[in-house]
Order: sequence, then C-alpha cells, then structure tokens
Amino acid sequence: MTEPYLSRWRLRRDGPAIQTPRAHLWPVLTATGEPAMLKVSDEPEEQNAHRLLRWWDGNGAARLLAHEGPAILIERAAGPSLRQRSIDGDDDACTAILCQVLQRLHWPRNAAPTELICLRTWFADLLQPRVALPPLLEQCGSWAEVLLQEEQEIRPLHGDLHHDNVLDFGQRGWLAIDPKRLLGDRAFDYTTLFSNPDLCGPGIHVATRPERFTARLEQVVALSGIDRVRLLRWIAASMGLSAAWFRDDGDPADIDETVAQMALEALAEG
Repeated sequence: MTEPYLSRWRLRRDGPAIQTPRAHLWPVLTATGEPAMLKVSDEPEEQNAHRLLRWWDGNGAARLLAHEGPAILIERAAGPSLRQRSIDGDDDACTAILCQVLQRLHWPRNAAPTELICLRTWFADLLQPRVALPPLLEQCGSWAEVLLQEEQEIRPLHGDLHHDNVLDFGQRGWLAIDPKRLLGDRAFDYTTLFSNPDLCGPGIHVATRPERFTARLEQVVALSGIDRVRLLRWIAASMGLSAAWFRDDGDPADIDETVAQMALEALAEG
C-alpha cells in the first residue's frame, strides 16, 4: 500500500505503522531528513483533507508536503495532542489553544478552495433523519434549521476541531490536522470541542461535567467574540448531528446528548 508513495516521494520509514478506523499512517523521513507522516485512507473526507491543508499553507494547520489519490504527506508533530492535558485538569489552557488555532484557521485569505461542503449538506442526517429521533434531538434539529437559514461570517471550516486533532508541533506551535473541508458559519467550528476529549476515547469525563461546560462556554464567547446565544444554538445543533450519526451506527450517543441538553438548558435560562 505504501511502497509507491515511499518511492515516488523518496521517503524512509521512521517508526511503526499506526492504524485508525479509517486510515493507515506511517511515520517517515523525507529525502532531506524532515519528519513527516504518510497517511493513506479509504474514506472520502480524509482523502480530501489536502484541499484545506494546502489552502491554509501551514498557518494554523500542519503543512501539506504532498498529495496523490488516497495519500497525503504532512509534516509530523513533535509532541502529543491536547487530550491528556485536558484530562489532567488543564482544560482552560486547552480551550484557549483550540480557540487560538481556530482564529488562525479563520483568518481572511484569498478565494476559498473548490469542492467544499456546505453546512446544510453536512447536517442532512439531522435535518432528514433515517429513523425517528427522540425529542431532544428533534429540538436540536429545529435549531439547526433556524441557524442554517441565517448563517453569518461564512468561511472555510475545519469541521472537527477537537483535542485529538490539535497537536504540538514544537517551534511551530499547536496546529490542526484532519480537516473536514466544510464551508459555513464560523461559529460551528467552535462546537466540537464541547464534546471532547470525552469522544476521544473511553472512560473520559471532562466535557459532560456541568461546571466544565459553563467555564468553556464563557471562555469561548470571550475569545471568539461570538454571541453567547448564537454559540449555544450551534452547540445544540452540532451535538444533535453527532448524536444522530452515533445512533445511525448503533452506538451510544450519551456524550453528545448530555452536552446538547446542557446547551438547551442554558438557552432556556437566558
């Protein structure tokens, strides 16, 4: 699977392979000795990550070094993601870093790349569910419909910016990986962090703690400049979409549903 890319891009293996549900990754060294990560995926969204990585050109995200078919080659992180730091109690710092990364990604640039996915298309499984949804998710879907009719500050979005997708790149700082090539309201990009790092692995309990939700909400509002009510509505809509995906796969959606409930309760309180 990797041999054509290793040869074509003059790469040398530099560690054991890593397997994820949708891709295989190999630490490699480039011809000049630069640490890099070769990723080969059979999932269309992961294959299309090159579009935004190229457009961001290393500003806020890992630098794209090469792309061909299902393979991308990016610079390799020097350290871990934000997952463990959040679990260990430094969640305020993690939230600040995530917001800083998003500010860099959302910085005005030239014309957006082609073939991005609009948020209405992205939300199809919540707006037109395959099976009946519980009242909580129906309410989330109602907010999604309202928000999608009045999107603001439309720009290219990462679409999955959370603790496992922001890594330490040493002197280059904290950078994002694995974008989903979306186009829409920038407030949506701040929502995924609210269900993480709990969704990054089993047995994690940070995002579902009410005091953490409240602290994050106030912190993100202050750092992003997004109106509190607008952000809460987008959180509810985003959690509803993620929960619908989990339900479609036959998996528990308790984390997303808990966060959605907290967002809706905060909205009701005013």
